[in-house]
Amino acid sequence: MSNQLEQLKSMTTVVVDSGDVDSIAQFAPQDATTNPSLVLQAIRLERYQGLLAQAVAWARANRPPEQQLEGATAKLAVILGTEILKHVPGRVSTEVDARLSFDTDATLAKARELVAMYQEAGVPRERILIKIASTWEGIAAARVLESEGVQCNLTLLFAMCQAQACAEAGVYLISPFVGRILDWHKAKTPDADFAGAKDPGVISVSQIYDFYKRSGFATVVMGASFRNIGEIQSLAGCDRLTIAPALLDQLAAQTGPLARKLHAEQAAQARPAALTESAFRWQLNQDAMATEKLAEGIRNFAIDQEKLDLIVNASLAA
Repeated sequence: MSNQLEQLKSMTTVVVDSGDVDSIAQFAPQDATTNPSLVLQAIRLERYQGLLAQAVAWARANRPPEQQLEGATAKLAVILGTEILKHVPGRVSTEVDARLSFDTDATLAKARELVAMYQEAGVPRERILIKIASTWEGIAAARVLESEGVQCNLTLLFAMCQAQACAEAGVYLISPFVGRILDWHKAKTPDADFAGAKDPGVISVSQIYDFYKRSGFATVVMGASFRNIGEIQSLAGCDRLTIAPALLDQLAAQTGPLARKLHAEQAAQARPAALTESAFRWQLNQDAMATEKLAEGIRNFAIDQEKLDLIVNASLAA
């Protein structure tokens, strides 16, 4: 019998959640996802210093001094993404600066800049996903980008209202976070049993998946942010799962049968009324977990973006 990673690949598109090209190549996934934290982890490794040097040289040659830091950090993400694409047949997700999460116009400008940089590097837009936080402003930006033929990955998604708004905007893919939902509930009720199908993150993704399939939404559901392989096993059959290398190793070491848990064959039902901005904001406000984890996620990505800026700025000044 094949191991559970191979079994999972037979029912779910497996994506590697990493900025480490070597780890990505090891697991031969369809796609790969990155974020500011993963880019920061990668660029701290000696073997990626050459990519940083390329980004800095590009910024010096193509941007005025006051724009070199922003240009170099964007170029670094694109250079790393381009390297990753040499090892995956599908797409790489590249994230817009989290500090723009509440500014639709700035998000659009940064996304278009990233797409242009990829195209200059010979990478067609069909091979990239622009990753944006699932705020109302981020979803509004994604709606425009999708209309322009730029497909998006909406991240930091914790609530059904976020999922519904993304689907109504025509977003290509969402990344609902499993492990961070579990973290919140464990902090609130540390003695509760959250194993397997009782995991609140698993329940959330399962509900979103069923809602999309029953409502006829084409948006892809890609579970993300896993804490253990039990969460992954409980979501076998989801459209896609993006998994860190350490958990992929654990799945590859499991040889027992892996049962499919999610099925797309659902009876169709009428879609709910489209969400207005006020309804979206109210429903998100009423979900304490989603409100807190969305804000925390944006803050933490911004912190890592600022750390990355310091490294890039030091190289620019050298």
